[in-house]
Amino acid sequence: MNARLTALLPLLLAGCSMAPEDVRPPSAVPASWPVGDAYLRQSEASLPVVSYRDVFVDPRLQTLIGQALVNNRDLRIAAANIVAARAQYRIQRSELFPQVDASASYTRSRSAGQSSGSGTDGGSSGDPGGSGARTSDRFGADLGVTSFELDLFGRIRSLTRAQQNQYFATEAAARATRLTLVADIADAWLVYAADTSLLRIAEQTAASAERSVTLTRARLRGGVAPRTDLRQAEQILTAAQADVAEQRTQLAQDVNALQLLVGAPFDRALLPETIEQAAPAVRALPAGVDSGVLLRRPDVVQAEYQLRAANAEIGAARAALFPRISLTAVLGLASNALGSLFDNGAFTYSAGPSVAYPIFQAGAARANVRLTEAQREGLLAEYERTIQIAFREVSDALARQGTIGEQLRATEAQTAAAEDTFTLTEARYRGGIDTFLASLDAQRSLYQSQRTLVQTRLVAASNRVTLYRTLGGDTLLEATEQGPIPATPAD
Repeated sequence: MNARLTALLPLLLAGCSMAPEDVRPPSAVPASWPVGDAYLRQSEASLPVVSYRDVFVDPRLQTLIGQALVNNRDLRIAAANIVAARAQYRIQRSELFPQVDASASYTRSRSAGQSSGSGTDGGSSGDPGGSGARTSDRFGADLGVTSFELDLFGRIRSLTRAQQNQYFATEAAARATRLTLVADIADAWLVYAADTSLLRIAEQTAASAERSVTLTRARLRGGVAPRTDLRQAEQILTAAQADVAEQRTQLAQDVNALQLLVGAPFDRALLPETIEQAAPAVRALPAGVDSGVLLRRPDVVQAEYQLRAANAEIGAARAALFPRISLTAVLGLASNALGSLFDNGAFTYSAGPSVAYPIFQAGAARANVRLTEAQREGLLAEYERTIQIAFREVSDALARQGTIGEQLRATEAQTAAAEDTFTLTEARYRGGIDTFLASLDAQRSLYQSQRTLVQTRLVAASNRVTLYRTLGGDTLLEATEQGPIPATPAD
């Protein structure tokens, strides 16, 4: 009975672990989104998990996103990091199993015999020259396990679990990269649409100002208008022409930015024509679940896995305080003749354990435990900080969503009023009722209002992209290209 218990003891101890239990810290996420004048009541809850196809409904934008998910270099770097982390985990996990080596050998030796004698012994080859030299052959085959550590205190299991969690953290980081890429492409697409609208407004204003300059020059020649009217009209024209040149530069740079994000040249037909056309292509997200949804954000998931890895590192550091027990075993066959190598008498074996325990390290092992515990505390604070940052980002986006509709309606009304004012003022000037300065002021106000309206529409559409980005629950970006990863043996 005692012999059986002794045999089972290593198996029971192999399941031990000295790592602290993985427990998710109390959530740093408030129970609900903030409320107040800037926050609509329907935004008090979080938003449901959706895919980018549910938010970005324009087929052209979806095509650009699809191309970027294939070609973007940041994603390729992230994919390579996943492969490397997965391989590192497999390398560490292999230490849980014995390494079995096989070898085969053949040795031929020759030794000098006595100078006198009547012959040679059996089993030796005589020297044709009669010198008495002897030759012999030796064949061998071995199968063995060298220095396999019996993980009695869970050191290797803790290191394997730490590496596994690092792999999961790397995968979460790659998902964050994909999420950011999708949102960046949507933002760049909208910026291009806004710059196209601004270019159109500048061109229209330049054309209108050029007509005013022509009319004012004719009135100056006829002695009806002073020279100051002409100079003021020329100021409006040159300012609009400068804006046209600037907007053309912006459009070229927008295309360059999109091409970098996509990772390859793309069809220009996929670009939007105006912000008025592009803004409805980004749908608003409906209200859904509570703020605990932030725990699904890739950066939060990454921070949690890094915290779990640090937890496992503590277990490995604690286990290093105890002796390491290793096992070496060799099974072999040896014979003087190849034909008798597999006979019963050729079998050999050897086996033996070894124990290693450091006697003096000047406190290094215990200091290593304290180091891992301090690292875990730092990662715990980082995890909580990541959640708080995520909550702040979503709250800011909801605050913007709660007021942007009112701001957009006010800007549209202001633009409509400015356009009507310019029409009436220009008519009054042509009729000799108002001064040319009043007409120019009305034109400047209209131009500025139109540009402000474009920027406000861009802010409204970009805010919906920001909500998609900050909530971070895109179901189409969850899976990786890799297959299932082997599980770490349970403690």
